[in-house]
Amino acid sequence: MLLTFLLSSFLMVPPAQAAPPQAPPDVETCLSCHGDKSLSVTLPSGETRPLFVDVDTFRKSVHGNKLSCTDCHQDMMSVPHEARPFKTLRDFTLAYYEQCKRCHFANYTKTLDSVHFKALERRDRMAPTCVDCHGAHDIAASHKPKASLSKTCAKCHQGVFEVYAKSVHGRFLEQTDDVPGCTDCHKSHDVAGPRDTNWQKRTPELCSSCHANKSLMEKYGISTAVSNTYVADFHGMTASLQGSGTPRETSVVALCTDCHGVHDIAKVNEPGSRVLRANLVKTCARCHEGASDNFPAAWMSHYEPSWEKAPLVYGVQLFYDILIPFMVAGLLLQILLHFWRMVVNR
Repeated sequence: MLLTFLLSSFLMVPPAQAAPPQAPPDVETCLSCHGDKSLSVTLPSGETRPLFVDVDTFRKSVHGNKLSCTDCHQDMMSVPHEARPFKTLRDFTLAYYEQCKRCHFANYTKTLDSVHFKALERRDRMAPTCVDCHGAHDIAASHKPKASLSKTCAKCHQGVFEVYAKSVHGRFLEQTDDVPGCTDCHKSHDVAGPRDTNWQKRTPELCSSCHANKSLMEKYGISTAVSNTYVADFHGMTASLQGSGTPRETSVVALCTDCHGVHDIAKVNEPGSRVLRANLVKTCARCHEGASDNFPAAWMSHYEPSWEKAPLVYGVQLFYDILIPFMVAGLLLQILLHFWRMVVNR
């Protein structure tokens, strides 16, 4: 043993050191295999998973000049890769579901309140994850173009999208960003379900975000008074007074979507419009059973009363606008005179 030590000292043999950690493969190393268009793997389910990555598509994506392959595929550090126990294509997608949260944690936490995540909690394997909406290697900047967002939703909600595409909003989606798409009403990451009571009660606020925008509505000749007239109406007043925890009573509260529809909203003068005079009785009868043909005549149809529109209502309103301040002023004068008389007669 002493001889070994002396020989080591003489020959200056350095002590044994731990092997340095293996460096992750660079993009070029990955593409040496994944640049092959024929590269694929057949899963136990019989499905085929293409493993080709189009480098030009990836470079044009939002991650193209920011991330390398192993930033997302952290379990692929060794080459060749270890075998993966994926039985189906969906297993592959769900295995990488939470990779995005490393950089996008704020948006990831929003998804935890969404109807999609609740479906995942119910073990619905087809509930959408990040890559189902954004893609994997071809992720584009959000809202570019805006129409693509609604088409993404259509991959799962095709029936709803077909109805929406025929509506007054959907018909112009390809032409302008002024009309609302799916995410304008339902949001992007914290998507609310259609039966969510709190979301339903916020529909007047959602509609007002566009219909109370004066500069936007002027482009299309639409009045911005719809929000104010709705809130001043019985339905709007009741909706605004309801607590957030109160169950929605459709027989009492009529929201925008109850009268105009949800995905099938039409122009007010189109034959299919629910608020067209010929269809209005049927719309009202959904809540007001037995409504007569004259029943809708009591509704101002979002018009503010004037001498030109509903002059009788406007006249009564003007009368009370004068009468009530006059009566209040008279009452205050009477109190002051009575108080003065008491002081004088003391």
